[in-house]
Amino acid sequence: MSIEDRARSLLAQDPASQHLGFTLVRADRDLAVLQMKVQDFMVNGHGICHGGFLFSFADSAFAFACADRGKAVVQNAQIEFLAPAHEGDALLAQAELRHVQGRRGLGGVLVRRGQELILDLRSSARFLDRAPS
Repeated sequence: MSIEDRARSLLAQDPASQHLGFTLVRADRDLAVLQMKVQDFMVNGHGICHGGFLFSFADSAFAFACADRGKAVVQNAQIEFLAPAHEGDALLAQAELRHVQGRRGLGGVLVRRGQELILDLRSSARFLDRAPS
């Protein structure tokens, strides 16, 4: 099974990401690119996308970047919201797993609207089933 097939299989088993409309654009070793469109139910009282939805988007992208290494969950995350997203915005998340040591992986996600960077997430993952290769 290819890396992209594994990532697509993970998405098929992820009702949360499916419900929020996340789609897989690309998956490769330690890399995933997801896209989403900000929907009306994602907008908060300030007229911008709720940060929780943006975090979920980045979190899912990082999970897909880890998919080829085994089952993983986010252990820690630090997020910087750099610009707001609005209803109808098309967003792209590029996630990268940059370092693996034992059962822990470090990486990050950049979320963009076109060329504009709107979110930077630094994250660590815990591999559940084995130390990844």
